[in-house]
Amino acid sequence: MSLTRKWASKKQRALEILLILKRLYPDATCSLTYETPVQLLVATILSAQCTDERVNKVTPALFARFPDAKSLASADREEIEILIRSTGFYRNKAKNIQGACQKIITEFAGEVPQQMEQLLTLPGVARKTANVVSAHAYGNIQGVTVDTHVKRLSGRLGLTEETDPVKIERDLMRILPQNDWENYSISIIFHGRAVCKARNPDCVVCELSHLCPSAMLPTLDTVRD
Repeated sequence: MSLTRKWASKKQRALEILLILKRLYPDATCSLTYETPVQLLVATILSAQCTDERVNKVTPALFARFPDAKSLASADREEIEILIRSTGFYRNKAKNIQGACQKIITEFAGEVPQQMEQLLTLPGVARKTANVVSAHAYGNIQGVTVDTHVKRLSGRLGLTEETDPVKIERDLMRILPQNDWENYSISIIFHGRAVCKARNPDCVVCELSHLCPSAMLPTLDTVRD
């Protein structure tokens, strides 16, 4: 198969997958709890190697104490560390949160920037965090959010052969409509949590199995046995 036909085939499969995901998860949205762009930024930084559920248990007390960039920028870092400790890697996360907020105050007039290039200059912010903030705080779809679920499922579904998140994002941007980039990410995350789990994917009930090269379905011989 030529390279052009290969990508055309992936694009067709991606569009079919997207339609099914939209039907399965019509109300899927960001699971993090926040009220402002800076709170979403902080929550997303905290979500690294941590569940959204755990982050949502931590942020109410954090945001009650430090509700905005100014208060976080001038906070006692040890107090931030105490409040976010259960999210893991709390020292590094506290450092990045405070550094990002300080830069927001000094270079962006106290407002979380909207453009990808500016977001990526903030401490602790890579493309995953930048995409989440851009899409959900500002409605600006600039890329595909690639977390562990998106990485795992996109590989299993044969939409990418890459393992690096930046390269995975590049592949997905090539085959998905731009206005659905974040929709795909959120929906596939929901599917990864509910059905296509890391250790025990439930391929038998998965509505994407007929489109998935990795699906482990019972064979006729297995059924007969």
